[in-house]
Amino acid sequence: MMNVCVIGAGYVGLTTSTVLANYGHHVTCVDQIEDKVNQLGRGEVPIYEPGLEEMLQKNIKSGHLTFTTNLKEAVKKSTLIFIAVGTPQDESGKTDLRFFENVTNEVIPLIDSYKVIITKSTVPVGTNEELYQKFMKKGVEKSHFDIVSNPEFLREGTAINDMLYPDKIVVGTKEQTPIPFIKKLYSFIEAPYIITSLSGAEMIKYASNAFLALKVSFINELAKMADRSKVDITDVAYGIGLDPRIGHPFLQAGLGYGGSCLPKDLSSLEHQFLTKNITPQILQAAQKVNNSIISEYIKKMKLELINLQHKKITVWGATFKPNTDDTRHSQALKLVEKLVEEGAEVHLYDPMVTPSIEGVTTHTKLYDSIEDSELLVIATEWSQFVEADWERVKRTMTNQAVLDCRNCLEPSTLEEHGIRYRGVAR
Repeated sequence: MMNVCVIGAGYVGLTTSTVLANYGHHVTCVDQIEDKVNQLGRGEVPIYEPGLEEMLQKNIKSGHLTFTTNLKEAVKKSTLIFIAVGTPQDESGKTDLRFFENVTNEVIPLIDSYKVIITKSTVPVGTNEELYQKFMKKGVEKSHFDIVSNPEFLREGTAINDMLYPDKIVVGTKEQTPIPFIKKLYSFIEAPYIITSLSGAEMIKYASNAFLALKVSFINELAKMADRSKVDITDVAYGIGLDPRIGHPFLQAGLGYGGSCLPKDLSSLEHQFLTKNITPQILQAAQKVNNSIISEYIKKMKLELINLQHKKITVWGATFKPNTDDTRHSQALKLVEKLVEEGAEVHLYDPMVTPSIEGVTTHTKLYDSIEDSELLVIATEWSQFVEADWERVKRTMTNQAVLDCRNCLEPSTLEEHGIRYRGVAR
């Protein structure tokens, strides 16, 4: 087993630390926020990810996982150093590398024996090559380090499973030296390795997220045509999804993509294209389609209610997807904000979060949120919503109508209870 240091106790860092510890490695997770480190040390996870807290508590108890603010001590006793800090975007869409650069500046003076520096953070193409040159310029002996780009492909809500059963392990490196270390680290995982250059690994990460976003935008653009042509978009998605060149994942029409990865990574990749004087027309089109979707659903609501002003509308769902507490770039919240602009009386329920939004009444109980409501909008496909008591919904609402923005409900089920159903091109 190996001694591992993971710098950054965010979503990626925590998942990586916990799973590696669970398979016998001795992992020290470092974060500069003392209160957060103390909270994690008590076994309390500040984010919601199914199964993570239980696994984390188990490995703290076994001694395989510890949390600290002492970077120097953690680096000294570890051979593998993961960098898993946030790389947000700035106002221009460019990736903000301040946290990444701060960490590398702190790590470099601590290298006095062989270390494998592994970048988990999503960074622009060429960043790890620049990091290698930075180590050399700062006088770190070549025999004391290797740089590896090992991007993550974790999905919120299924992160542990995604790490245990990935479809690939991408390793970008300049030398062959660190590869045996990586393979020993991941010896509990069965997946094909893609060994490439530092920049090649970075581009694989961006290309993956960009293509997923393109699939979402493509099916949503088709949905507009399907809606007007009386075609069931779920049949279209099923039909093209059977083509092995295309596949079903991400071919679900709805509110569009959100979260912490796809919006940020598409924006960053677009910026990288533009810095090389290349216009990324497909990337820009995907973002344009995603940004246009909310207005389509406002139109659907007006078909039901004519005018949204002073109408009580209940939205179920605030997170960008189910099984997470993440509301970053949430299309559900963008829809809520648009309803407020339209003058609607908006009520909101989510099983995991209660965001504070001006002009919105949030609820902690599912059925309380629809009392006398004139329209129920499903904005996130939580299982609680799919399995709702529709007879109770009918009795509780003033106007029995549901707009399913995720195509997660069965229309016939609602219709059997006398509820009018509107979906996405269905």
